[in-house]
Amino acid sequence: MQSRVAVSLEESNQDTNPPPIPSIKTTIPSQSRGLPLRLLRLFVLFLSLCLAFSFISIYAIRRFGVQNVVTTVKSGFIPSCIGGGADSFATLERFVAPPSNLLHRMSDEELLWRATLVPRIKKYPFRRVPKVAFMFLSKGPLPLAPLWERFFSGHQGLYSIYLHSLPTFEAKFPPSSVFYRRQVPSKVSEWGKMSMCDAERRLLANALLDISNEWFILLSESCIPLYNFSIIYSYIRRSNHSFMGAFDDEGPYGRGRYNENMAPEVNITQWRKGSQWFELRRHLAVSIVEDTKYYPKFKEFCRPHCYVDEHYFPTMLTIEAPNDLANRSITWVDWSRGGAHPATFGRADITVEFFKRLYDSQKCKYNDREEFRICHLFARKFSPSALEPLLNISQQVLGF
Repeated sequence: MQSRVAVSLEESNQDTNPPPIPSIKTTIPSQSRGLPLRLLRLFVLFLSLCLAFSFISIYAIRRFGVQNVVTTVKSGFIPSCIGGGADSFATLERFVAPPSNLLHRMSDEELLWRATLVPRIKKYPFRRVPKVAFMFLSKGPLPLAPLWERFFSGHQGLYSIYLHSLPTFEAKFPPSSVFYRRQVPSKVSEWGKMSMCDAERRLLANALLDISNEWFILLSESCIPLYNFSIIYSYIRRSNHSFMGAFDDEGPYGRGRYNENMAPEVNITQWRKGSQWFELRRHLAVSIVEDTKYYPKFKEFCRPHCYVDEHYFPTMLTIEAPNDLANRSITWVDWSRGGAHPATFGRADITVEFFKRLYDSQKCKYNDREEFRICHLFARKFSPSALEPLLNISQQVLGF
């Protein structure tokens, strides 16, 4: 600016008729007009970049979806439950399909919430084949797996399998096995403590994610089936009740374990005791998974020698759905030897005569029949040494 003014002044001195000072003013407006023009160009360029970025963002959102990005960052919740992918809800078939991977990343809180999503319309808009969910609660391996493999053979589409073991255990079943990749995320569970009920609720919740599962059976690694699959499936399907033992024991190991602090949710006259091993219909499984009324009471007051797994579910379901229970278990155990645990049977015990005595001792009520001859569908406890003789007589005795 200063150089241009100086040149203008020199030219003025050489002019015979020098213009007045306005010649200086003429240079200043030309400079001031150039500055806004540059700013305008920069503003237009910036505006163009903003518009381009906006168009790219809108396209990316429509193409990939904000919802998937957010949930993936937070927990991976939806992809794990439904099967993942941007078009998981594109068809009904994909929506109702069971999870492709049981080892999801959901927390227990997320899992229980997801499992309680229940259709309000009872009629299914697709062909639903009801299945039995076999839920194995074990510490690790399933030593009797070969017997169960034989039991399930030929009945694909009528059952689902779930395995809850110690978190450190890694199952190594071959791809051909019915137990292949059937482990669910687990936590340590201790006998007689609330963590055992947590494990059972975790199994139920994972099984509820498959909408075709209608019946839910809790088993241990020492359980065996007493009949072939067809008989067991028909027995459960035709039953008017779910099978959970729930009786009023007035002695020290029944009402004697009741804590008055559990009232008013649970009164002593409602206190029940039953076997840990059960079979439940779907709506009762949902009731257990969604429970927030009784769970806190049992967790806080049913300890340390209360053995909550013998009381929580029987008491709760007796209060909430007494007419839905058969008040007996379908898993046979032998308490005749006394002690805190039932008898365990090994290689030497497995004979045809052993099972004949077991079958002949059965008599129970089934629907409207007072003296039905099939009462127990499963039995425990059988040690690993019992596997070989069981396989040898399974066709003759067990029917498979």
